[in-house]
Amino acid sequence: MNWREHITVDPMICHGQPCIKGTRVLVSVILDNLAARVPAQEIIATYPGVTHRDIDAVLAYAAELARERLVGLPS
Repeated sequence: MNWREHITVDPMICHGQPCIKGTRVLVSVILDNLAARVPAQEIIATYPGVTHRDIDAVLAYAAELARERLVGLPS
């Protein structure tokens, strides 16, 4: 899974916060939902355009950040 294919940062979208590519759904929103034990299927139903692969990418992105490495984001 290459999370970089699913997550993007654009200063003109959501003030440059990491989002699911092609949407305005923040990575942090997906993570908050997962932390609250919202099922992936419910997240997908709530946020059109978000897929299971996007959710997997969010988790991979969070894991990389947790390793305390600098992470470059595609624009």
